[in-house]
Amino acid sequence: MNTHLWDRIRDWVILVVLVGLSFSVLVSRNDRLVLGLRAISLQVAGSVEQRLSWIGDYIAALDENDRLRSQNVQLSSQVARSREAVLENVRLKRLLSLRDSLQYETLAAKIISKDVSKQQNLLTLDVGSADGVEEGMAVIDEDGVLGRIVLVSRRYSRAMSILHTDFRVPARVLPSRAEGILRWDGTDARYLTLEHVLKTEPVSKGQQIVTSASSGSFQPGYPVGTVDSVGRLPGRNEYYLRVLPATDALAADYVFIVTTLPDDEQQDLEAVPLQ
Repeated sequence: MNTHLWDRIRDWVILVVLVGLSFSVLVSRNDRLVLGLRAISLQVAGSVEQRLSWIGDYIAALDENDRLRSQNVQLSSQVARSREAVLENVRLKRLLSLRDSLQYETLAAKIISKDVSKQQNLLTLDVGSADGVEEGMAVIDEDGVLGRIVLVSRRYSRAMSILHTDFRVPARVLPSRAEGILRWDGTDARYLTLEHVLKTEPVSKGQQIVTSASSGSFQPGYPVGTVDSVGRLPGRNEYYLRVLPATDALAADYVFIVTTLPDDEQQDLEAVPLQ
């Protein structure tokens, strides 16, 4: 057992003894040879240390670089959050200004999810029947028309956005007052279409389009978009207008629900078929 132990520690013991002897010789002997060797050893050690000092600097630089990179990531995240907070603050201020300028009752809501399926884009809002929301109510933001409420639960509601192939709203071109039906054809989210506009009034690019008095749940005169181009259907006395939407339904975060609905008696009367 002792033999095995000696085999394991023998090299270390010899090393310690030799280092001790060397140290004692260097300390106790002061003749010229020892002093010369001591000076040479110190010079060599200093030179080696000087040449290898960059290794420590390099390691320190790597550590500093990692620390700075981590701080940069944290600062970038803080800047992004700050910018988003500023943009959200601007949007909320614009919404508050809008609510103060409207002549009808509205309910503020937040879009909590978006069902973006290219042709049937729906928005889920964080308000429902407990807040007074009903089917058919208009959804707007500070820029223009966004959609219409189509489904309501107690705490949530679903809105059909203007970028839905089933969405329709009567609209009017200003200042010509030419009227038509606004819809989306499901191809390009950048454009809407205003159809059935009679050629009784001149229409040109850049003119504003607003909801008409026959828009039902939408109050008349609210922005819908602007005319981007004017087409003419062959053999028909109608314009075919390509429209730039006033607002981006897929980028919206906060909205207003117009809680004023058309009069029930008016709706019942208009629903009666004529013979």
